[in-house]
Amino acid sequence: MSKPFIRNHQYNVIKKQAEFIQNTLRNVADRSVLETVRYRSVTNIIEAFPYLTENQQKMLEQISTFETAYDFQRYLTELEPYLESYPPITLQQIQKLFSKNKKLKVPDLGSIDFRFVTYLSWVDIAANRLFIVYPFEGQFIGIEGKITPTNKKGYCLFCNRHHELAFFLVKTKPAIPSPDNYAAIGQYVCMDNQVCNQSITDTGSLEKFILSVRK
Repeated sequence: MSKPFIRNHQYNVIKKQAEFIQNTLRNVADRSVLETVRYRSVTNIIEAFPYLTENQQKMLEQISTFETAYDFQRYLTELEPYLESYPPITLQQIQKLFSKNKKLKVPDLGSIDFRFVTYLSWVDIAANRLFIVYPFEGQFIGIEGKITPTNKKGYCLFCNRHHELAFFLVKTKPAIPSPDNYAAIGQYVCMDNQVCNQSITDTGSLEKFILSVRK
């Protein structure tokens, strides 16, 4: 068995392409169109990986051969053992990232299936604070900020899917340091981080935002 090589956002790409092929199978009778869709879907999946072994690529390319919803679901389930989990993290590591927050509330890490996590996130409802922990180049980056529900749907910066949004405002270091001077960056993100983690197919926007507000 190959070692885990599929990150959560890449698995979401595979799920999205599986859904696309299934929709085409249900609605298109032209076999040439279907074959074009199958080819395009496989290409999109392969392009989501910077490196694949020959066996790994063959495994992913199998998606182009399926015909039924059962085939696709079985395939996705069989890929789960190859999911590369979010890096191990402890309560102490999280507390260190947010050391200035003496009343930090952290979710139950034991209840989280980290195979399906691209970024760890939780909301302190009482304080209206959103916390994000993201693994980057062998270390964890922690950011926090004020979160305000919008009660509207729109496109999330992180996953680029149409979901219920909140406005996330993070303070940053001002160009000219001063006790009375501060800067902030705000973006619209998913109110439900679990939904976002299930939808994200590219980490580019997420990483750009995190690195722009990292202290």
